[in-house]
Amino acid sequence: MGKWLEHTVTSQIDAPIADVWRFWSDLDSMPLWMTWIESVKPLNSKSNKLPDLTEWTLAANGFRFKWKAKINERIEAKKLQWESIGGLPTKGNVRFYEENNNQTSVKLTISYELPKVLARLMEPNLLGGMVTKELQTNLNRFKNLVEKNTN
Repeated sequence: MGKWLEHTVTSQIDAPIADVWRFWSDLDSMPLWMTWIESVKPLNSKSNKLPDLTEWTLAANGFRFKWKAKINERIEAKKLQWESIGGLPTKGNVRFYEENNNQTSVKLTISYELPKVLARLMEPNLLGGMVTKELQTNLNRFKNLVEKNTN
């Protein structure tokens, strides 16, 4: 049994919540703004718009991991919650908050399980801070993509 680690990042996006949700739902564009993600493939849908089951490939620093994930909860333009069902043990959620007609807050939480010996290296003052920083950078890329394509 390992230890679960969690990272949470947020961003304020100058775009209506419907546009932010639409961009998040575009699985093909995820590798454009999420640098560790090489691909996201739908497994149970002919559409690439938020199928219930997907296969993810992460490639970073010479490591490659694949896993399947399922959406456990979907509330249109408000929340997505998911967990892996094989491969890399992960879970997470993203929440969308309408601040006004043209501004949306996004809060992304990612959790993953590592063996306890490796989890110690991921403490916030060691490598864990780098993971949080990378997630924030990715969310900022998402913000830039949305704002560039909606304004």
